[in-house]
Amino acid sequence: MEALARRLVPDAMWAAAGPLLPDRRPRPQGGGRAAADARAVLVAVVYVVTSGCAWQHLPPSFGVSVPTAHRWFTRWTGADLWRNLCEATSHDPALADWTRAIQECAARRVHT
Repeated sequence: MEALARRLVPDAMWAAAGPLLPDRRPRPQGGGRAAADARAVLVAVVYVVTSGCAWQHLPPSFGVSVPTAHRWFTRWTGADLWRNLCEATSHDPALADWTRAIQECAARRVHT
């Protein structure tokens, strides 16, 4: 699983994505579970949008629940993460191609 995660979200992509992620929303009621690991969620989201699988078929081996992955995808899409990530990785041709593919897949996911 670790090898797949590193292919889906290489270290250079994560380094570019980290600062672009919107801040986590505070829980007004306090308490609750600790927030999910952002990189694990990004890996799960990238898997779903690029593989074309349905959200409910996200394998549990990703360690992220379906509602969490979908909720974060929606929030990140609203924050224009995919376009910003493309711009942030444009200096690296291989990474730029991958992030552009992710952006295109995410756009199709939003509009279907």
